[in-house]
Amino acid sequence: MAIKKSAKKAAKRALKNREVNLNFKITMKKTIKSFLKSLNNWASKEELKSMLPSLYKAIDKAAKRWVIKKKNAARKKSRLSKKVLSVA
Repeated sequence: MAIKKSAKKAAKRALKNREVNLNFKITMKKTIKSFLKSLNNWASKEELKSMLPSLYKAIDKAAKRWVIKKKNAARKKSRLSKKVLSVA
């Protein structure tokens, strides 16, 4: 346990930041999961394309907060957009 006052404040701040970052990560994962679910349910290409901006937004917000790394975000976006293109 932290002894100094500044260390106690830092520990408290770390817990708050963890909650916020976890929220970004959960939001990103939920949007990806819903996108993949609609992809498996044979949604039309137009529907999937309309879902991409909200998906990109969630991924970019997580990358902006360093919840995931920037190149990880780019890779996720690339792979998901590639799945949209493969839909006939």
